[in-house]
Amino acid sequence: MLRIEFDLCWQTGTLGSLPGRNASRGFKMARYVLAGQELAGTTHERKQLLLKRALDVLGATVLILLLSPLFVVLGLLVALEGWPLIYRRRVLGRGGEFDAYKFRSMRKDADTVLAASPALKQEFERNFKLKEDPRTTAVGRVLRKLSLDELPQLFNVLKGQMSLVGPRMICQAELEKYGSYKHLLLTVKPGLTGYWQVNGRQEVNYEERVKMDLHYINNWSLAMDLKILFKTPYAVLKRKGAY
Repeated sequence: MLRIEFDLCWQTGTLGSLPGRNASRGFKMARYVLAGQELAGTTHERKQLLLKRALDVLGATVLILLLSPLFVVLGLLVALEGWPLIYRRRVLGRGGEFDAYKFRSMRKDADTVLAASPALKQEFERNFKLKEDPRTTAVGRVLRKLSLDELPQLFNVLKGQMSLVGPRMICQAELEKYGSYKHLLLTVKPGLTGYWQVNGRQEVNYEERVKMDLHYINNWSLAMDLKILFKTPYAVLKRKGAY
């Protein structure tokens, strides 16, 4: 069903508006995204996928080992403001829903705070993010600013649920914002970092975020992943659009 829906989308020319696409490359990537990860594909594509997974496993393992003291420190800081240490966010991935791990950055009554303010709720439903979020804890605000709350997702990468680089991680409520491309998004793993994170983050509106995710999927290469990985530390330290 997924392949049929995408083929129809392609034939009607809907993908012509994707950023950075040319006809030959776009079709190649369509085959790769929908079939290459699980089924047939060129030898080159299969090698690229194996290398991507090897990079994920090696990179996540090395980072977990190197950052293990930081994990302990961050865990203790979060514990000062209560439990649990880890928040499990239910998100969508290639194989369905899974729990993405994050250091808890919100108050326990976060849902109540959001429901009590129609203005905040409206902003959240529009962007699925709040620039001035009253639900965050003091430690949580710092963790978010430096993207340290997302470090536990390295374990999601090891489990094969996420990749070091990929489209943004989204929840079920956000999927409709991808319109006819929502099935395409679910054929790849979400990333710990990605094209959006190094090219604007929260400074761009949701529509632009969707375009950036589609640009990544449509133009993916191992070289693109490496470029994003190298740009990520600078984007994190710059802190622009991080909240």
